[in-house]
Amino acid sequence: MAQPDPFEVEIIEAYEAGKLKSVASKAELSRLKAAARATAIKERRINIRLSAGDLQDIQVKALAEGMPYQTLIASILHKYVTGRLEERKSGSLPDAPKAKAPIRRSARNDA
Repeated sequence: MAQPDPFEVEIIEAYEAGKLKSVASKAELSRLKAAARATAIKERRINIRLSAGDLQDIQVKALAEGMPYQTLIASILHKYVTGRLEERKSGSLPDAPKAKAPIRRSARNDA
């Protein structure tokens, strides 16, 4: 495990000395606890069909994030329905190589 930097050491020492105080009101803490409980309850199951490629890509991303792929899918859906899923701007990522358009052949033989 990496050693804490001086700022982290200062925070740890302040916490252990009891110098840190919560800035949240009791009402705010109650609201946040209720929201956490409601979010954590998973009471319904669904089945969805995904393409094999999409599922494989999701599994790779989940592995990189260190979580099960079902958890990643649930997280993405939750962010979408709560309006917190942000779409990247078209210019924010390097352009991927473009695939060549398939050559269309007419139905009749040209030979």
